Amino acid sequence: MPIEHIKDMVDYGIIGILILMSILTISLSIERFLFFKRIDLRNYPSKKMLELDLSKNLGAIATIGSSAPYVGLLGTVLAIILTFYVIGSQKGDIDTGEIMKHLALALKATAAGLLVAIPASVFYNIFMDKVDRILIRWDILYNKD
Repeated sequence: MPIEHIKDMVDYGIIGILILMSILTISLSIERFLFFKRIDLRNYPSKKMLELDLSKNLGAIATIGSSAPYVGLLGTVLAIILTFYVIGSQKGDIDTGEIMKHLALALKATAAGLLVAIPASVFYNIFMDKVDRILIRWDILYNKD
């Protein structure tokens, strides 16, 4: 694959993956929010069954939160490789405008990774706190272990 296609890989591949991760985070978070809003502890005779339902999809949100920065970093590394290629292939005067465009592409990938990771991590922590509170409430109401 020619080195020139790296820009498209970052623009469409890496940023596309991050957009998909963002959409997945939003949809899973909405699902969890709605689930927590309508949960009825009387439907759970077993604390383990309650824990299973409460923790559903939280692993996916945590995985997105922890891996999105790495996906963004991959885009950054690819864009930096492209920048070095552009610098190395220029004869005579270096076109600083072209270099700056490629460096901006690198920063865009990093920023996109962080924009996905931060909300996913926040949602995960909020939901884990909610899980802990619901489990404590179940213990208080049913005094079981």
